[in-house]
Amino acid sequence: MPRAVREKQMMDAAVQTFGQRGYRAASMDEIAELAGVSKPLVYLYLNSKEELFTACIRRESKALVEAVQAAVEPGLPADRQLWAGLRAFFTHTADNPDGWAVLHQQARSQGEPFVSEVGVLREEIVAFVTGLIGAAAREAHHDPALPDRDVAGLAQALVGAAEALAGWANETPGVSAKEAAGTLMNFSWAGLENLMHGRGWQSR
Repeated sequence: MPRAVREKQMMDAAVQTFGQRGYRAASMDEIAELAGVSKPLVYLYLNSKEELFTACIRRESKALVEAVQAAVEPGLPADRQLWAGLRAFFTHTADNPDGWAVLHQQARSQGEPFVSEVGVLREEIVAFVTGLIGAAAREAHHDPALPDRDVAGLAQALVGAAEALAGWANETPGVSAKEAAGTLMNFSWAGLENLMHGRGWQSR
């Protein structure tokens, strides 16, 4: 069997084991058994448990970012781009619950270097959403009406909401990716649209 195929089998088994058992409880023996290989072979291909977990974080991060970016078609109205990105995000996290558990739960709870690894993913997603919100502002006005700091803050808030909602959707029976995306779109877009047209909330 080609090395790439064998390595993918082991990575798939590792993501499933880490996602379902947790990083601390997961063992290399379990991963090897699930992959149908010997434990020495797992160590030969992927070195230590820490390096294997890091490789899982990087693979799952890359897959999620690529899924979201591929779904957003440039040239569409801003709301349609955001809708496409959210649907892709929730579809991917629903289709890959173990991978999402690795990223959203396990990596963030195990300290360094794993927190930094998943932080890279978050920065990529936030940067992408920042671009979408900035494009929406330019679409509503010939010049961006929102300061860069406000756009960055809105992107952080939207990504944080998406992360929390994905965890809830994966744990709640019957919640589809489309429904989760619609919930967040209804929650966020009405406010964003008002901001784009200068109708921001003001404290009295």
